[in-house]
Amino acid sequence: MWNGLGDAYLVACIGLLGGIVLGLASRIGRFCTLGAIEDMLYGGSDHRMRMWLLAAASAMVLSFVLIAAGFVNPAETIYLDGGWNPVASVAGGLLFGYGMAIAGNCAFGALARLGGGDLRSFVIVLVLGISALVTLSGPLAHVRLWLFPPDLVQTDSLPGYAHLLASATGIAAPVFGIAIGLACMAAILASPGFRRQRGMVVWGLLVGATVAGALAGTQWVADRSLGAVPVETFTFAAPIGETVLFAMTASGGTVSFGIGAVAGVWLGAFLGSLLRGLFRWEACEDPRELRRQILGAGLMGVGAAIAMGCTIGQGVSALALLSYGAPLTLIAIVLGAALGLRQLIQGFASA
Repeated sequence: MWNGLGDAYLVACIGLLGGIVLGLASRIGRFCTLGAIEDMLYGGSDHRMRMWLLAAASAMVLSFVLIAAGFVNPAETIYLDGGWNPVASVAGGLLFGYGMAIAGNCAFGALARLGGGDLRSFVIVLVLGISALVTLSGPLAHVRLWLFPPDLVQTDSLPGYAHLLASATGIAAPVFGIAIGLACMAAILASPGFRRQRGMVVWGLLVGATVAGALAGTQWVADRSLGAVPVETFTFAAPIGETVLFAMTASGGTVSFGIGAVAGVWLGAFLGSLLRGLFRWEACEDPRELRRQILGAGLMGVGAAIAMGCTIGQGVSALALLSYGAPLTLIAIVLGAALGLRQLIQGFASA
């Protein structure tokens, strides 16, 4: 069956199937980055943050197992294929995190809520996707490259911590990646309260397996196509823009992993909402709220383009490969979100 599909459709199917799992995780497992940050800062619970970190840590272990087995070539991924720019990681992460807070969702979360019938998220998705493409390849692309050259810091090895340790010790990089991932998993699961949340544990592990599985799947297609398609895993800011563009110009373009992933998350979230009885149409009733969401979505698109990824792209996928920029971007996203949430809460409190 698979041999009858073109390479672009093969990777789109991989993205679609993985996206469905992620969409289900968002609506059934309540997997959400902003929700995890809110719970940790204001809800007195770190369970959802632990679930989110468990997804990244398990993706790390599985990704480096696949690298060790020869199923994934990390040098072919966008996160480890060149130099890096710490300034871009911080600036992009802060912009994305702040935009995420004032918009009320990240790129992935907006897709998931759209699958649940939230029409406010439709506006966020459109603005975010367009602003990401404007910054990546549109009128702001030259400004972005001038301000944030992607290869500001050159490295002798692949730009990842496991490969840095491998260069320093002579021990294979997967050994460090697997060890760091297992240590992180042990620390996350050390909480008895979190371990009792079996659903969160299972969904965290499923998200991690999905991210690593996408690397292996797209690597297989890239090898059989002699590099005609790239090795990819999940990120959602630029792919949302690609999906919007594809919807308007499908006869002149082709599908991709990212387009399949976007469609999969929407479908999975829709199915998850139906299964939990959560699907309902929602709309924005306050123009001030809509203005805030449009501004936040625009900031997220620009921030994701600068940082080369969103909460899933940098916070899970790139972190799974231990790229230099991933932890820096993740910390910046959390700080930006904390600032935005504080501003919103103080604003509401004084209203």
